Amino acid sequence: MPLMSGRLWVVATPLGNLGDFSARAREIITGCLVILAEDTRRTGRLLAAMQIDRPRMISFFEHNEQNRLKQVVDLLESGSDVALLSDAGTPVVSDPGYRLVRTCHERGIKVSPVPGPSSPVAALSISGLPACPFTFLGFLPRRKGEVDNLFLKWKDVGTTLVFFERKNRLEDTLRQAFARMGDREYCVAREMTKRFEEVLRGSLASLDLPGEIQGEITVVLGPPGQTSRTAQAQVEKCLARELAKGLKPRQAAKEARKHIQGWTGKEIYALVHANMRQ
Repeated sequence: MPLMSGRLWVVATPLGNLGDFSARAREIITGCLVILAEDTRRTGRLLAAMQIDRPRMISFFEHNEQNRLKQVVDLLESGSDVALLSDAGTPVVSDPGYRLVRTCHERGIKVSPVPGPSSPVAALSISGLPACPFTFLGFLPRRKGEVDNLFLKWKDVGTTLVFFERKNRLEDTLRQAFARMGDREYCVAREMTKRFEEVLRGSLASLDLPGEIQGEITVVLGPPGQTSRTAQAQVEKCLARELAKGLKPRQAAKEARKHIQGWTGKEIYALVHANMRQ
């Protein structure tokens, strides 16, 4: 190996809002000979939007990471700097890159982070649930039995859980979590930093999700023993605040629910009408 090898840069990219692309990320990418992209087309669109001249790109995703290792290590050991990018957020965190980073350390190649957006941390920061300690589970297994075993494993561990879930499985997964772990507070964060960003909060025992949820979804489950029901006086105060904005009752109930624990959407909507009749 030469005395001066290149460096692997692990570069975070926006979840959706291009304003989150850092000046340092731009500088590092511009100075790298090669970009490792989870999806070269998507990364190409990002670079075009940020007006960055497109360097050489190599596809680097879950199913070809092992086969790409020698090629990438050879580039690094020849003195070339390489940037590792995932589709969105921070690479390696539930995205490809772990084997490459480990191999670089073993070969004495420098690895440096270019910090930035990360879906698990972003969701945790707006969840209103205890942030320390927390455990990130990535994408849950596809098989129901494996999901059961996972929830049972973490049932009695006093940590907040963060994971990704697909929209068509979300409600079933949260009901499964309630069946295996009991009642917990939850936060469902979807489309974070994007136009239709939405945060839904509640408790598993009174799960009441909208009929259809679209987009990228990150789920936060609070630790055991933290669930509480918001006092009715506080709910009424929250509803009054939303109604004062000129919202219709159903919309006011929907907005208020984001700040209320232990109440279903139907219960909140009924409270709106009960107060309006008084």
